[in-house]
Amino acid sequence: MKVDLNCDMGESFGLYKMGSDEEMIKYISSANIACGYHAGDPQVMRKTVQMAKEYGVAIGAHPGFPDQMGFGRRYMTCTPDEIRDYILYQVGALREFASCFQLELQHCKPHGALYMMAMDDEKIARAILEALVSVSKEMIVFALQNSAVEWVGQQMGVQVVREVYADREHTKEGSIVLTRTGPNIQDYEAMAARVVRMVKEGVVLTPDGEETQVHAETICIHADTPGAVELTRHIHEAFRIAGIAIEPIRKS
Repeated sequence: MKVDLNCDMGESFGLYKMGSDEEMIKYISSANIACGYHAGDPQVMRKTVQMAKEYGVAIGAHPGFPDQMGFGRRYMTCTPDEIRDYILYQVGALREFASCFQLELQHCKPHGALYMMAMDDEKIARAILEALVSVSKEMIVFALQNSAVEWVGQQMGVQVVREVYADREHTKEGSIVLTRTGPNIQDYEAMAARVVRMVKEGVVLTPDGEETQVHAETICIHADTPGAVELTRHIHEAFRIAGIAIEPIRKS
């Protein structure tokens, strides 16, 4: 059994340090790299791409709303044309850094509020997907199951990979609870066992204690979650015992 392990990273900018990128890059198979709108800057983008190449990690764009002050988590009212251009602008920037290291973008995963809005709004989902298809018809998109991105992606022939989260709670629909507080980060073994169950059994407990079905094709851990590195180490050990290999989506 194989699964992708992805991480949102490259979110430092200027003098501001975000996340444990240098440690997390050692344990993941796909990196979602911020593209300068919600976080990140040109130097951070270059360094993160360089690290990904060094560790053999597949790279993807992590574009968000132009909202650095709100870290891309504030909902914005934008037209589909604006969203399409935001995606093209950010993905294009990261693609050029990747090309400097003879790499190609494997995937795209929108960030924060843009990600959550796209899951529910077909117009936003279509705008994002149209922008990505214009960049590359081979671009993979990470999304929640039963989302507008998944439905529209199927209509457009775009490969949509369903994502679950190691450090967030899930709703009964299999979506996520968008909050900075997740399951008890102190109980690393329990959280790692939870991830194994999502992969092998396709189930997860909701905050209400109910079991719900999930499709865990790629698993996200945020680099800025407190204890992220230790949690990822525990997931690696739990996967080893469970016979689960970690590989980028393109290889899975």
